[in-house]
Amino acid sequence: MSASSVRLFEYLESLPGTVFNRLYKQPSTALAIFRRMLPQLAKSFVMAMLYMNRPLLIADLQTWVRPDGEREKDSSVDLLERLQIMRRTAEPGKPRSYILTNPFASSLRQALTGGGNHKSFGIPSDIQPERRVTTSQLDDFARRQWEGVLGYMVGSTGIGLRDDGVNLNTSVKTLLKYGGLVDVKGKSVDITQDGFAFVLQEVNAQVWTILILYLDNAEQLGMDQVDVLSFLFMLGSLELGQAYSRANLTETQLQMLLDLGDFGIVYQDSPESESYYPTRLATTLTSDAGALRSVSAGFDTALSSSTNDKGFVVIETNYRLYAYTSSPLQIAILSLFTRLITRYPNMVAGKMSRESVRRAINMGITGDQIIDFLYTHAHPQMRKNVNVLPPTVVDQIRLWQIEGERMKSTVGFLFKDFPTLPEYEGPCQYARDIGVLVWKSDAKRMFFVTRHEQIAAYLKNQRQRRDGG
Repeated sequence: MSASSVRLFEYLESLPGTVFNRLYKQPSTALAIFRRMLPQLAKSFVMAMLYMNRPLLIADLQTWVRPDGEREKDSSVDLLERLQIMRRTAEPGKPRSYILTNPFASSLRQALTGGGNHKSFGIPSDIQPERRVTTSQLDDFARRQWEGVLGYMVGSTGIGLRDDGVNLNTSVKTLLKYGGLVDVKGKSVDITQDGFAFVLQEVNAQVWTILILYLDNAEQLGMDQVDVLSFLFMLGSLELGQAYSRANLTETQLQMLLDLGDFGIVYQDSPESESYYPTRLATTLTSDAGALRSVSAGFDTALSSSTNDKGFVVIETNYRLYAYTSSPLQIAILSLFTRLITRYPNMVAGKMSRESVRRAINMGITGDQIIDFLYTHAHPQMRKNVNVLPPTVVDQIRLWQIEGERMKSTVGFLFKDFPTLPEYEGPCQYARDIGVLVWKSDAKRMFFVTRHEQIAAYLKNQRQRRDGG
């Protein structure tokens, strides 16, 4: 499961059952959850049970999985239960079994076979060809708006870079502040550690991070959670370049059109327009295949097959850095930890120093994040070396960081006192799989995690299975 899927799953898991019941009444939502949230084995279970007219015995499900796939099977079943897609049934005098929940099962069948008048996949709007917005225009709009958001975060307006005419409204800036991505002090905007980690993410993960922040504040904005989620999942199923009517949207979803337009996720000719277009940022919401490493690289990849511009940074052992780019966003990111000296139309040159790196560290950016950025964007010529980045530079960045940071604390939870090794290994491996494991000791049968809710649910389900026989 990708990082963005994990974040979305954590949000969905916190929702009450009544919200799931309303969500799953929309075929587009059921299909989006199925496509994005479920691993392959869980999808196989759902498809095998989708047209069954009776519950599936737990013993029969066990025969579908090889002995070495027991852990993967338990993880898939646990995920399906926590997303309230599948539940256990226990009728008197009959063996325990599994059944798909409704309305998820009926909505998924409807999404796969078609039919009905639910209109949850949008209503295509008939627009004259000469008035239709092209795919390239949508890409330009989405790129400009999204890079405007990222440029605001890294402070590109403060280093003399060109203005692309992107004016972020107050609600967008407030959302970035509440989400801990920027630190606003008066008129000064500084990116935080979480914000820099956000910039390094693939675009699909970035978009979902913003959308979940939007969801977290939906109630404060007077919006209906289910309407918000349903609209987001619907956007992921729409066709790029097709206009859709606003006629079937709720008041909450009409307000979302205005807000999402600021992020470049949807496009409208004007706020009063009767139709809207999903951009590439929207149509890849429910597909990991559409996830892109960076905004510019992502759109360029989508528009052409050229692969010559994957990396643009060259760094030498004397800490001199050359970046073959004209992107204001990329230059702004480099300026966070590099002293830029010279700028040409298609290249900037600078030097990394103790002062420039320490300045970034004081903003909350870690040395590993800087190294990750340099490695990700290394020029193809550098990738021909055994070590992509000069080891002296990598080591020195880490040394500059630990000068003022001898110890790092992590808030979390310690699990210990497991009676047997198998009872320890199961939840420990599960913690690793979902990305919350920080430390473990096989000898002492204990491990440390950043979140405990999912591990506690896993242990509870395992105990129920043992007690149930």
